[in-house]
Amino acid sequence: MLRRRNEFKDRYDRFHKELRDEILSGRIRPGEFIMPENTLSEKYGISRVSVRKVLAELVEEGLIEKIAGKGNRVVEPAVERKVETLQIAWFTGSYEIEIVRRMIERFERQHPFVRLELVLLPEIGYTDTLLHLMEHGQGPDVFMMSDLHFREWVASGKTDWLSGYVPPHLESESYPEVFSLFSHAGRMLAAPFVFSPVVICYNRSILQRNGIDEPVVESWDDLLRIASRCTGSPNADGIVDQYGFCFSSSMNRWPVFLLQNGGRFLSEDGARCVMAQPENVEALDFCVQLMYKHQVSPIYSHGSTYLAEQLFVKERVAMILTTYYFMNEFRDHPIQWDVLNVPKAKTRETLLLGGGLAVNARSGKEMLARQVVDFMTGAEAQTMLKRHGCTIPALRQVAEDENLLDPAIHPPHYRRYLDALPGARPLSSLGLDQSAINLLFDELNLVWANMERPEHACKRIEQLMNAALPI
Repeated sequence: MLRRRNEFKDRYDRFHKELRDEILSGRIRPGEFIMPENTLSEKYGISRVSVRKVLAELVEEGLIEKIAGKGNRVVEPAVERKVETLQIAWFTGSYEIEIVRRMIERFERQHPFVRLELVLLPEIGYTDTLLHLMEHGQGPDVFMMSDLHFREWVASGKTDWLSGYVPPHLESESYPEVFSLFSHAGRMLAAPFVFSPVVICYNRSILQRNGIDEPVVESWDDLLRIASRCTGSPNADGIVDQYGFCFSSSMNRWPVFLLQNGGRFLSEDGARCVMAQPENVEALDFCVQLMYKHQVSPIYSHGSTYLAEQLFVKERVAMILTTYYFMNEFRDHPIQWDVLNVPKAKTRETLLLGGGLAVNARSGKEMLARQVVDFMTGAEAQTMLKRHGCTIPALRQVAEDENLLDPAIHPPHYRRYLDALPGARPLSSLGLDQSAINLLFDELNLVWANMERPEHACKRIEQLMNAALPI
């Protein structure tokens, strides 16, 4: 008897939750009648008395009204009703925040019983803050997760706190490469939202002044040749006021050279670090030579992750490695710029970055949270992304819609990302967890400062990482 009562309660609770969520999410819109009582009774395996009891509770909440002789109708907006609030968290510094605000406004218009509260969290410590909030049951219900946050989340061991929901339409209408950004141990942690390969941005005016109308960068030698032509001569004080390229020591930039040269951090079986292999040393040596031998890139210690982009905006460098995210910075400046694919060494691989929408598995509002993710990855919201920024939407039909391109926002060769995508790899594909990536970032500063040769640094880092690997 106890088991039978529990089974009944499960069916009853499921009916109450699903019907309520359908109303709150807008699947059953204001003014529409819900299914007849006998149909609901058969669908959920409960009596009509129980169905009426749930309907009475929803009438009490102000969600539906009983119309004599017709049935139960979702109340019109003019009728006082209960509104469900969901929290959606984003990190400060994201270029998509203002567009997300527009998405929220549109979503709320379409879902009158739902309010989305946008919570902006500091970019530094973003993952730790989310983990702390969720541990104490303080939300959020949905949140933005970059590929960096994905790696941090995996390192935390709390992947079961995420539902891993991905809207069915994305599985067939997005790009397979983008899914790799948020996949761990055979399951997705977040739904792809935006993405970008690392590409080259170049200043058309600087190149044209140096006799280069249509740049062709097929190899590292091509990159060096163009950078040399666009680098100014030192003045009497030894100052060079313009460089042809700007190297970046960001982990989201320089590994492009390592990927292209067939380098890797771990052995094929993942058992040991192979940082000292020749392909890695050669790639690092090329990066150093750009600054110290060929002198086509400014020499600087790592003070700002985005110094290259800042110098590009000031028209002090002709070319940089960057992403479609940072192209949003360029449109407010009077520079003429465009996009090139990265050069090729042994391969034409590049890094892939992205942002996804994660659903809190501990949220008591998971069905509504899924509705938010469905909307934000759907055509209407993704079109907002494309119309108002350079960031590439995850939805293929929108990303490739040339009618949405605006010369005031998008570069002439915006679609270069399609050429880069087949060879684009997330940083996690190199086999290192986030702690090892942090170690690598710190230990390479001596190389970038020309205080240690690449071969010596690679041997030292290999020893450090192998000592840290579990036996």
